[in-house]
Amino acid sequence: MKRIAVLTSGGDAPGMNAAIRAVVRGGVARGMEAFGVRYGYAGLMADNMIPLGPRDVGGIIGRGGTILGSARAPEFRTEAGRMQALHNLNARGIEGLVVIGGNGSQAGAAALAQMGFAVVGVASTIDNDLVGSDITIGVDTALEVALEAVDRLKVTASSHGRAFLIEVMGRGCGYLALMTGLAGGAEAIVIPEVETDPEEIAGVIRESYEHGKPHAVVVVAEGAKLNAAALMSYFGQHQERLGFEVRATILGHVQRGDDPTASDRVLATQLGAAAVEQLAQGQSGVLVGMIQGQVVATPYAEVLSGSKPIDLNLLALAQMLNR
Repeated sequence: MKRIAVLTSGGDAPGMNAAIRAVVRGGVARGMEAFGVRYGYAGLMADNMIPLGPRDVGGIIGRGGTILGSARAPEFRTEAGRMQALHNLNARGIEGLVVIGGNGSQAGAAALAQMGFAVVGVASTIDNDLVGSDITIGVDTALEVALEAVDRLKVTASSHGRAFLIEVMGRGCGYLALMTGLAGGAEAIVIPEVETDPEEIAGVIRESYEHGKPHAVVVVAEGAKLNAAALMSYFGQHQERLGFEVRATILGHVQRGDDPTASDRVLATQLGAAAVEQLAQGQSGVLVGMIQGQVVATPYAEVLSGSKPIDLNLLALAQMLNR
């Protein structure tokens, strides 16, 4: 294999640039030419590609976001869109593609692989919901950002004697909320994987007040049925019996925007290099991820077959310690 390309797709994740760097330099080390696809699958269909050499990816290992950009590409879901993408790749003599992204991105990569093109995915999403990787690129950084926000909000919550609902990202996966709540000492955690009664949360806030706590913190996953907006609507009818005045803070995309932690830089570097190695060995239709400390290649059929469970024992631990 003499020419490869790399793209980033879906939501940006801290560490994507480190993965791009590893793909480019790993490819060059094997005598390959590398191309970067601008703006994900949209750029693939528009033939928006640029050659990348070692100097082009210098200094990006510690930068957040993605130098290649990302964009939605609904046309890529059609056969015509994918055929156009393949035409552009073949016209440039590109023989393999590395796709850095989450579930939606890897579904697109799997579709290309089924059409006979050599594609390897790199597990990168702050949601940490990809089967085939214990921890995905961007999760550690997003968790640190969310935890810092919780720590700061606890300070102002204590100053005013308030309860805070803090909503974190994660789509339909509660991993970020669970780990943020556990590490941040939250009084309650609300995640999509566990149905929660709003009265239960109201009871926790009231109990915290009666126990003399200076504040109460509830970490909420954005994908939970009882997200921050739903809980605020419910508490608006019962504010007087909670003890604490309640405020809501939605962290949103601020969790995506930091420079990657050392852990995310190392993970991205390992996975990016491993993706090139898979292509060099003639592999395709797999996702490279980290499982039990080892880089593993998992077939797309398994990756896209279902959702990754979270450890609910950690939720029970957090609930036991919230007194």
